[in-house]
Amino acid sequence: MSEAFRIIGTPRFGGILVVSDHASNHVPDDIALGIAPDLLDQHIAVDIGVAEVGAIMAQRTGIAAFQGAVSRLVCDFNREEDAAAVIPVESDGHAIPGNALDAARREARLARFFRPYHDALEDLLAKVPQALIVSLHSFTPQLASRDEARPWHVGVLYNEDDRAARIAIALLEAEGLCVGDQLPYSGKLLNATMNRHAESEGRPYMGIEVRQDLIADAAGQAVWAARLARIANQVALEMG
Repeated sequence: MSEAFRIIGTPRFGGILVVSDHASNHVPDDIALGIAPDLLDQHIAVDIGVAEVGAIMAQRTGIAAFQGAVSRLVCDFNREEDAAAVIPVESDGHAIPGNALDAARREARLARFFRPYHDALEDLLAKVPQALIVSLHSFTPQLASRDEARPWHVGVLYNEDDRAARIAIALLEAEGLCVGDQLPYSGKLLNATMNRHAESEGRPYMGIEVRQDLIADAAGQAVWAARLARIANQVALEMG
């Protein structure tokens, strides 16, 4: 067991691994963020719905889930280690005063959460190579700090390697969904985990961002888990 991550299902050689950096809103008892408790149920603390979707997907043979086990406000795994936002002092207009850390406490936080998470993911992928990595996130329909429409049902993100993403975009559009190609934001700008564990190693991957209101309840989570499992398998087959 680890404070930093959990693995659901059994990773199989040539299988599919669903990676969710922001699957938890857990804050360890010895960490005080200094924020209102209700913020932990909002998008700044957790990617709503992805833990459940990933867990349902991992019930299928050949699919496993690797999930972050602490809130992104404790440690944001989808950032470079030296990025300021890896331990955010602000998110969507909310100050996080408990994250104003000196160098020693910042180092301790990274050693406790960030490095074990990425070391474990690197070890898993090296020992059990996957046909496809699905980086699963969710996005809020409306940011508090910006007045912009976010009409997409799902976004597909990638950096330089768009092999899997191109196939997935077409498959999702064929289901009548409003699909964002590099929307609501670009994988060229926000792709740290996949840059490290997929792009740099030539491993096939795709970034999936589901709109949070679509997977906020059990019914939506079941629908999207079945959809994404089916599409991920199709992508893996076409790439194979």
